[in-house]
Amino acid sequence: MPDWAAFALAAAALTLSLLFLTRRSERLLERARIADSRDEVSDAPSDVGDAGRDPRGEADGNAADTESDPDAPGVEGAADTGAVPAIRRPDDRPVLTTRLLLLNAAASQAGGLVVLAAVAWWAAVPAAAFGVGGTHPTLGVGPVASLGTPALVAVGVTAGIALTTGNEAAARLGSRVGLAPSDRLRAAMAPGTAGEWVLLLIVALPVVAVFEEALFRGALVGALAAGFAVDPWLLAVGSSVAFGLGHGAQGRLGIVVAGALGLALAGLFVATGSLLVPVVAHYVVNAVEFAVHERS
Repeated sequence: MPDWAAFALAAAALTLSLLFLTRRSERLLERARIADSRDEVSDAPSDVGDAGRDPRGEADGNAADTESDPDAPGVEGAADTGAVPAIRRPDDRPVLTTRLLLLNAAASQAGGLVVLAAVAWWAAVPAAAFGVGGTHPTLGVGPVASLGTPALVAVGVTAGIALTTGNEAAARLGSRVGLAPSDRLRAAMAPGTAGEWVLLLIVALPVVAVFEEALFRGALVGALAAGFAVDPWLLAVGSSVAFGLGHGAQGRLGIVVAGALGLALAGLFVATGSLLVPVVAHYVVNAVEFAVHERS
């Protein structure tokens, strides 16, 4: 018999831990210098910008000395936050690379997914409560889910494109009133090589979509609705607030937009009873956003 109380406490602890680490990572990103295979991302604090680079785009003498000095600081496993690895320079500003950010995103989200799966196994929560591999105990199976996996994927892709359009409209509206969401994190993770695009589209984004949907929709909506007979729409609102707060790196408008996106994804989950639909939609939103804004 499932131990719903223990699972609820563990899911809440995992969510709070994720939000805490996300906030720590945001602070690191605010003061970091981002170096990728193309150039340096210069949307940083005023003392960062293009400092340390000469007009030819090459590192200045101090940076060169750092690379040649055997006593200079090197790669540190987890920087100050314990969440995002960083390379230290003598001025103590962390320098993050695109590939490092992508690898960190994939590894941290995969780790969270393993923890969530272990907690569900320990508490004997069935996979069907997450909307995986069977009829959901509370939500049942929507008419789309009854058509099979291809129909679910098609709905997810269509919904993802529609949600991407909504996100773009919200960003443009926000820009007009001076509340445009920050794109620094997206720019920092933007691939500059074919290998990095593969890492982003085939590894990082799928893992992010699966973990975040498994936690924010599968656990916080589906499993809790099944275990405590709570209205799934009420749970959807609460999980969407947490989902929005987890995107604080995108600024205030970004938090609001992410929260609305989370509510829409929860609606897809509740309507279909399948976690596959919001996972696919989530992936499409992220992938299209990178393809449109960071393809150069």
